[in-house]
Amino acid sequence: MPLFPEEIGTDRLNLEQLCHENVDALEYYHHCSHHEDSIAEVTRYLPWDAHETVAETKEYIDSLEEQWEAGTRAEYVIRPKEGEDGGGEIAGSGGLIVDWETMTGKPAIWLRKQFWGRGYSAERAHAMVELAFERLSLDLVAVPVEDGNEKSRRAVETYVETNGGQYDGIVRNSTVRPDGDVVDHHRYTISREQYQGEQ
Repeated sequence: MPLFPEEIGTDRLNLEQLCHENVDALEYYHHCSHHEDSIAEVTRYLPWDAHETVAETKEYIDSLEEQWEAGTRAEYVIRPKEGEDGGGEIAGSGGLIVDWETMTGKPAIWLRKQFWGRGYSAERAHAMVELAFERLSLDLVAVPVEDGNEKSRRAVETYVETNGGQYDGIVRNSTVRPDGDVVDHHRYTISREQYQGEQ
């Protein structure tokens, strides 16, 4: 059995491995670049800037395929199911970054603005938490949220609480953004024991 499932279905979403076989690089570039009108809002709290060229997008997908094969990151293209507004379209992507040394999974997501406010982030998050504990047998799921990103904090707090997790506090000077700014992150975690206690 492969380490990561190539497809995951939730109530309203289809998640497929983000790879060249499943995603056209030119189409993905359009959603990750300034061709998308709201890209500045979308990337405001993300660890990447808008893609400048199709070649950059291709290299990004290449790197995701390499990380998938190495077992360090499962990244999925997110598409709403038929019947949903925008069914079958690329809504964004989400996945799980895995640190095997610490047995920790870190969920990540971005969504195009037109798909905000539908609860898709939480639906994807529950799938990633299940992947971390049920399939990969990790010890911890850790979710960093950049200080100031209150909308994401509220969403994360809800699904972390639902899975028995907790707020650990703020990590100062946690990372450097692409523009060079050093930012703080709020850290939320769910342990395997907390997750199992909610099942």
